[in-house]
Amino acid sequence: MSKYYYLVAGLPELTLEDSKLSYTVADFKTEFYPLLSEEDKKLMDLFYLRFDNANVLKLLKDKDAVIDTRGVYSAEELTEYISALKDGDELPDRVFPSYLSTFISEYFNLPAEDERMNEDRLAALYYAYAMKYGNEFISEWFGFNLIINNVLTALTARKFKLDVATLIVGDTEVCEALRTSAARDFGLSGEVEILDQLVKISETEELVEREKKIDQLRWNWMEEATFFDYFTVERLFVFLLQLEMIERWISLDKEKGSQLFRSIIASLKDEVQIPAEFR
Repeated sequence: MSKYYYLVAGLPELTLEDSKLSYTVADFKTEFYPLLSEEDKKLMDLFYLRFDNANVLKLLKDKDAVIDTRGVYSAEELTEYISALKDGDELPDRVFPSYLSTFISEYFNLPAEDERMNEDRLAALYYAYAMKYGNEFISEWFGFNLIINNVLTALTARKFKLDVATLIVGDTEVCEALRTSAARDFGLSGEVEILDQLVKISETEELVEREKKIDQLRWNWMEEATFFDYFTVERLFVFLLQLEMIERWISLDKEKGSQLFRSIIASLKDEVQIPAEFR
């Protein structure tokens, strides 16, 4: 794969605490993506496909839905591919990712399922597709995230006495252990290095703090995994992941501020005594 000395050297340093960004994930797609080799573009597509996943779910419910333009495919392309697959056509992987073709075909050929089951099925296919892509870092990154998501889901399910097996996404040995083991640690203490960290995170009551700890765990893993590969496409992939993570936190801060504003207005209304004749 190519080395991107000037491109990586020109990228700003990011921290999870950043509150402003000079450019976004969308900017990267238009400005830097065209500079990559064709092989590396395909690897970077694995990042942008997460937006296509959400777009496909939207369009399957409403063909006129407004989609997230950060995905690899336009609304017109996705609509065309969905229509072709609905008619039973086959699309080669080089044209449309095989995991999306599989999901869409299943969607039209299986009994209707609830929205959560569709999301979980698509996520499982996406993770499996990425983990088999053939890039060691990509495989490990998606595997790492699958473990985080599933272990935290399993711990939460146990806490609230829910059926763990139905909530686990994926088909790995760790997934199977989470579905079937009755042991306190799911039999994973020697298998999952971050298990103790995840248990501590799951015990965090404040949800915003909990999410921040999860992202910090991911951030630290990314930095360590690419420490010796600083000018590679993997480093660019990490930059995108970190950029999207910061964008999400900035957005969450805005939402939190908006919620606080609404709650203040609501409390003010409650405190105002409206004369009976005006009620």
